[in-house]
Amino acid sequence: MTDDRPEVQTTAGTVRGVWRNESAAFLGIPFAEPPVGELRFAAPVPRRSWDGVLDAGEYGPTPQRATLQEVTLIPEPSLPGDSTLNVNVFTPAPGRTDAALPVLVYIHGGGFVAGSPASPWYDGAAFNRDGVVTVSVSYRLGFDGFGWIEDAPLNRGVLDWLLALEWVRDNIRQFGGDPARVTIAGQSAGGAAVLALLAVPRAAGLFHGAIAISGPIADLPLDEAERLGRAVADRLGVAPTRVGLSTASEGDVLEVQNVVASPVPAEGDAAEGPLAGLAALASEGMKWGPVVDGDVLPTKVLEALSAGVSSDIPLVLGTTDNEFNMVPAMLGDALAGVSPSDVLGAIGVPSALGAEYVDSHPGLDSGGVLGQFITDNLFRRTTREIAEVRAQTDAPTWLYRFSWQSPTMHGAVHCLDVPFFFDCLSSERVDVIAGPNPTRSVAVDVHGDAVRFIASGDPGWPRYVAPSRDVRVFDEPSSVVPDGFGDVALLASAE
Repeated sequence: MTDDRPEVQTTAGTVRGVWRNESAAFLGIPFAEPPVGELRFAAPVPRRSWDGVLDAGEYGPTPQRATLQEVTLIPEPSLPGDSTLNVNVFTPAPGRTDAALPVLVYIHGGGFVAGSPASPWYDGAAFNRDGVVTVSVSYRLGFDGFGWIEDAPLNRGVLDWLLALEWVRDNIRQFGGDPARVTIAGQSAGGAAVLALLAVPRAAGLFHGAIAISGPIADLPLDEAERLGRAVADRLGVAPTRVGLSTASEGDVLEVQNVVASPVPAEGDAAEGPLAGLAALASEGMKWGPVVDGDVLPTKVLEALSAGVSSDIPLVLGTTDNEFNMVPAMLGDALAGVSPSDVLGAIGVPSALGAEYVDSHPGLDSGGVLGQFITDNLFRRTTREIAEVRAQTDAPTWLYRFSWQSPTMHGAVHCLDVPFFFDCLSSERVDVIAGPNPTRSVAVDVHGDAVRFIASGDPGWPRYVAPSRDVRVFDEPSSVVPDGFGDVALLASAE
């Protein structure tokens, strides 16, 4: 091992990283010009070449402008600066163009309005240890990335993903990776991004495997995107054009986008009460995200997958067992004295379905039933539907459940599986979500199966096919069971 900092030649110039034990990190490498000024609402432009050597020893600026640690479970720092479209590369073989190692490209979550690729949880050290080059990417968030503007390209955030993947295709060999063995992965909104990219024609050939971790489907209808975009412009008092919106400050746009798209009604709105916001979230999903524009994303994701789009791409997908069970605790007194059936009725669940759902979940109070219903409807149902339609086209698909119960969160909640996936159980704030002594064997299983899939296209358990519909259950111990999503059928049967 040399003490000299490693240097790698990219298509835009030389970058200098840092050694960390047996692997190297190249942080904040810009893949696009800074999305400011005339480029703010434009498609991303590939980064121009630079002279000399670019120092890649620290994370670059992030599109997230305000750290949300007080409301999120993953530490995702916000870093100032204009050059926010960058990649971080972690590799055990910098400069070894003959290494041909498999590659993981990770897209962070955050509801498409938050999140940061600079999280210590997304460090690729463990994947490097196991022979996988790892890349984390940034992309424009919220209105800047996904908002409808009259004379601007739609899906700017999706275009950012595509350009980042093109950067990987053109440069990853210099970092020891194989551009023909790229797997994309993401959690929450990042998982939704993975599912959307399966339906994006321009993404064909840019990746060869996919892992969607707790990923809902995000494919906003064009008319709804236009309604939201015009609402943002109206609240800002500007024309819904690039020129008009460019006159609004970044801070004002962030504030207004949150008001316009919030699932929680603003004070004085017609829809009153905190449950109305959860009803909107459960039925409609996220408001900022990929738009079905007929071009970048031609059709809805499930329709594309049903038609066999990306049926040649191996896909692993799944959820935690209790994704949203922690959310009702935030409602405080709103649920006091309200029966579980009435809580479900308040978010629009038909009474017969609500009663049957409550009966199928004995022992849960009103908050527990509400959280589990949102978990099942928004997350677990989605993964099962995707697995079913892909099974019909004989697309290689594997389904999992993360069932290990956190002693601090009292369930297998949203984000809990991320440090197990990255095998970073000793990282910052993991103890908050997983307790002081998270079970090491579960990380061995989750991370090990991910490495196996990234390297070979098969995670090591049976594919999701009829009639058995096998599902991998990550727990202590882990196992494989037939169709572990039984109660989700209740939701589909009600339609």
